[in-house]
Amino acid sequence: MRIAIVENTTFTHHGQVGVALHEAAARIGLYTPWSDGALPDPGSYDALVVFGGEQAATDDHSHPYLPDLAARIRQFAAQDKAVLGICLGAQLMARAFGGVNRLGAAPEAGWCRVDLRPEGRADPLFAGLDGSFRIMQLHSDTFDLPPGAIHLATSAAAPAQAFRMGRACYGTQFHFEASRAVVADWNRGFSHVFRATDPDWDRRYPETETLHGAAADAAGLQLARNWVALI
Repeated sequence: MRIAIVENTTFTHHGQVGVALHEAAARIGLYTPWSDGALPDPGSYDALVVFGGEQAATDDHSHPYLPDLAARIRQFAAQDKAVLGICLGAQLMARAFGGVNRLGAAPEAGWCRVDLRPEGRADPLFAGLDGSFRIMQLHSDTFDLPPGAIHLATSAAAPAQAFRMGRACYGTQFHFEASRAVVADWNRGFSHVFRATDPDWDRRYPETETLHGAAADAAGLQLARNWVALI
């Protein structure tokens, strides 16, 4: 299988998604439109992954490729190809299908609880997961679900945690790709972002990693494998 991956920042990790793709011997086409504007042609790939970034989904003035990326998400989905949008990727997916982006409205940071709705419990993306689980969050923006979206998961801070459009076009606000190793690198690179939401982050980070990190890693890898199976 051929998978297009879009990175939206210089500090991108594929994490558990990358593990699952490599297990499936996927061939990767990597795109960094923030540097050159290039985006994948849906006819050349079997699936699309759009990772997160520090920009908002509506920052067209500073990232002029964003409208085209939203349109590309729709094009992949229209061809019944699997799509995965994580954090900013989910926010762009919501925009692509007519949802409303809400900036700075729902900050979350750290291993936070996510609850599956009945639709999520029945969805193949969440097969093998408990109805509630802890997973990494690092965002301040959120979105209203687009028309026709299947609402799969929620949290206290940001109700739109996961949704599906069509057969296999998924957006997750949470960073299930972020293993403990990824989070450790984020913490080295931009711990101030965590502290902006959780001023006590530096003290709590080792404790919460010990409490929730291993289970979050397992849940993230299960989610990644489930999505790859839908390609």
